[in-house]
Amino acid sequence: MTMSRGVRAFVFVAALPIFAQQGAIPHSDRRITLDVVVTDKAGKAQSGLQQNDFTLVDNKLPQKIVSFQAIPGGATPAPPVEIILVVDRVNSSFAGTANERQQTEKFLRQNGGQLQWPTSIAFVSDSGTTMQSATKDGNALVTALEQSDNALRTTSRRSQGFYGAGDQLDLSLKALNGVVDYATKIPGRKLLVWLSPGWPLLSGPRVELSSKDQQGIFRTIVAISTGLRAAGITLYSIDPSGLADAAGSRVTYYQEFLKGVSKPSQVQAADLALQVLAVQSGGRALNSSNDMVSQIESCIADTNAWYTLSFDSPPADGPDEYHKLEVKVDRPGLTARTSTGYYAQP
Repeated sequence: MTMSRGVRAFVFVAALPIFAQQGAIPHSDRRITLDVVVTDKAGKAQSGLQQNDFTLVDNKLPQKIVSFQAIPGGATPAPPVEIILVVDRVNSSFAGTANERQQTEKFLRQNGGQLQWPTSIAFVSDSGTTMQSATKDGNALVTALEQSDNALRTTSRRSQGFYGAGDQLDLSLKALNGVVDYATKIPGRKLLVWLSPGWPLLSGPRVELSSKDQQGIFRTIVAISTGLRAAGITLYSIDPSGLADAAGSRVTYYQEFLKGVSKPSQVQAADLALQVLAVQSGGRALNSSNDMVSQIESCIADTNAWYTLSFDSPPADGPDEYHKLEVKVDRPGLTARTSTGYYAQP
């Protein structure tokens, strides 16, 4: 499809600077707080580590850990963790939407509807995003799920070409902004589990970005990255397409964009992919399984044991200065997972 620069600019510039314009996500000060999950080779969360087992590296330079808290398995921190499930009816196919609905209800009804953590649900549809307040009563959330069914879309944007894809992206980022704004008002750690194949990446050899497009995308990347961290959110994506897309390149294409971007001239729209944001927040992108209940449970298993570290970031030389983060564990066979970077301010 041949597209003029005017079409591209309309899609990107209109859709992307949502976070920056609304000002809902403030920049933090130099104190950076990280939730860190340490897993063994089987992916099981590990407890019992001490501060001296960790090394925190910022732009390849070790940093002093100024605070350390270990939350062992079975412990309930105060405030408690909140799980936020997002049922995405904008980006999923009809079959995917039905699978999201069925698997979400199955998860919520386990153990007689008694949930481990307070859980809320966000419903994302063409008409906007609605939130169901957090509760540990899974049956009550199923009732809310049933009541939301009448908000299902009646048409698919997938056949509407580039304009339809831009519309999906706009709705998706507005939904993410709303959920982050909701989570910012709640103390404690939040796990945001987004049930969706992800929004359109709008990247490829035929997509060219103007400098204005790139600046808008970069501002949005900075705002989302800062907002997720400031709200204490770890993001996870679960693809409801399951095994239907297991052999397709779509499920792995996002991996080309996991490296953080440090300036507008580097960005592509795919740097805003749901899966990219999830991995960069310290979460995971799960796909190629028809058992979404197990996938949701594997995300929540990150609350079985974790560590909260903080450090003071070095002064930035300029605004939105990207810093790559790495947390290392001085124990063989163990891997730490946390935010992969942040944007510092002068």
